Amino acid sequence: MAFDGITIHAMVKELNENLAGGRINKIAQPEPDELLITAKGPNGNKRLLLSASASLPLIYFTEKNKTSPLVAPNFCMLLRKHVGSARIIRITQPSLERVIVFELEHLNEMGDLCRKKLILELMGKHSNLIFCDDHDMILDSIKHVSSNMSSVREVLPGRMYFIPKTQDKLDPLSVTEQDFLEVVLKKPLSAAKAIYTSLTGISPVMAQEICYRASIDGEDACASLSEAASLHLCHTFLRFMDLLREEDYTPNIVYREDIPSEYGVFSYQMFGQEYDVRPFEDVSSMLETYHASRDSVARMRQKSADLRRIVQTSLERNYKKQDIQTRQLKDTEKKDKFRIYGELLNTYGYEIPEGASSTKALNYYTGEEITIPLDKMLTAKENAKKYFDRYQKLKRTEEAAIEQLSETNSEIEHLESISNALDIAVSESDLREIKDELTEYGYIHRHAESRKGRKMQAKSRPFHYRSSDGYDIYVGKNNYQNDELTFRFATGNDWWFHAKKIAGSHVVVKCPDGEIPDRTFEEAGALAAFYSKGKTAPKVEIDYIQKKHVKKPAGSKPGFVVYYTNYSLMASPDISGITLVSE
Repeated sequence: MAFDGITIHAMVKELNENLAGGRINKIAQPEPDELLITAKGPNGNKRLLLSASASLPLIYFTEKNKTSPLVAPNFCMLLRKHVGSARIIRITQPSLERVIVFELEHLNEMGDLCRKKLILELMGKHSNLIFCDDHDMILDSIKHVSSNMSSVREVLPGRMYFIPKTQDKLDPLSVTEQDFLEVVLKKPLSAAKAIYTSLTGISPVMAQEICYRASIDGEDACASLSEAASLHLCHTFLRFMDLLREEDYTPNIVYREDIPSEYGVFSYQMFGQEYDVRPFEDVSSMLETYHASRDSVARMRQKSADLRRIVQTSLERNYKKQDIQTRQLKDTEKKDKFRIYGELLNTYGYEIPEGASSTKALNYYTGEEITIPLDKMLTAKENAKKYFDRYQKLKRTEEAAIEQLSETNSEIEHLESISNALDIAVSESDLREIKDELTEYGYIHRHAESRKGRKMQAKSRPFHYRSSDGYDIYVGKNNYQNDELTFRFATGNDWWFHAKKIAGSHVVVKCPDGEIPDRTFEEAGALAAFYSKGKTAPKVEIDYIQKKHVKKPAGSKPGFVVYYTNYSLMASPDISGITLVSE
């Protein structure tokens, strides 16, 4: 979701509560487009991150510090000179623009009281941090924008600061019913698009939410709405603006399958049961958590891309091999026909005239008469030998094909399990273990690596959950962990779960006496379903059995087990109610 004007409105309230009347203690510029300001306000010392990044403009309070360059950039030095110990008078947001203005008061070299403004513009690729005097003249900016770069506005020292009006948008906080009906809903657009393109600070997601609250499909054209529907949408929007004025915010992140999907400062009503909404105490913690999670997911996807490509290429190669071997095996099904031809020719060959191209004989296996093609240049005995030779050749082909197909199926099963491990990897140590497995089985060429370096690397650990009834449940993240979890960590009476006939994690429920309640069985089954290739299905069949009945064949690949008696249950891959203790 975009950092829209509504989120900024909530953030400005939080900024004023923590910083208004406070004093700046420290200013740092850890990145070319980022400031880290430490200030003491009514609630003590706070560290504020301000980022004008083109890809991820942000502002929030954080406990984390960042290393600054040895030589501070010019913009940082200028701020330190003028407002290094300034008092923060107030923080404002013009209209519902994606702009935050810090009004600062300080003493100059002569001891006179002066005012300055630090302005953060959160406008995507046009984001900037601009330092102005009390007459709105630009003193400097973290990004300089010349006339060659923008025909709308120059951001250079000595120029006057103004918010560019690049689009003719209305202020949502001052829109009347007449404005909404005659301006917004008269556009030849869908209802949601008309709202976010006509009003300042409204994101597409929030426009869809407003439409949903009005029981209107946001994709419906404005022209298709009845008078009553248009009026209802207008009143819903105006009530939403009243909520904004009341500043009764409920920061939350909407998760889907433990991946953050959206965030907002008001509760969403348009997301269904497949989404998990998690509330936060303040806007800063919401923003920090959301972007840290999104960064983590994106970073893991990027770092695992090479491994995914190796696994996918190997899978495609093996699927082609499997197809060829299956066809070869099917071709060998006619081998018994050649054997019977040979046997019947040996039995009835004396009756066949010389030079015959075929003969009819009674198949004593079925009692039916069959026609046997013959090579008229060969005798009956020679024709029989020819058929026996073809039978033996196909029999050898069948035996080889069965063995090869079994090996190919085993390799596909192994690669699918590695693919599943990549899907659930959450850290670099997880990826390292997967890479080690791919290297061990020849999918990646082995490179020399010092033992010392390997010892210093952190070891990945299984997921650790706790059931509603207080039982510890462990989930392996990859094949090595699955083996470790099942055959070294688990004891005989512990319960073991796995998705039936599909790649997935080993799930172990610790219970020394072997007795666990039904609800824990269901929750362990849900974890086995969620951490499998079947997680997108509404239900997954799960095998479960006590660990003492699970065996590992000698020489088998990591993660591979066998068991001969088991129970089964159907589980939904929904783990929203199960507590994650640690990873």
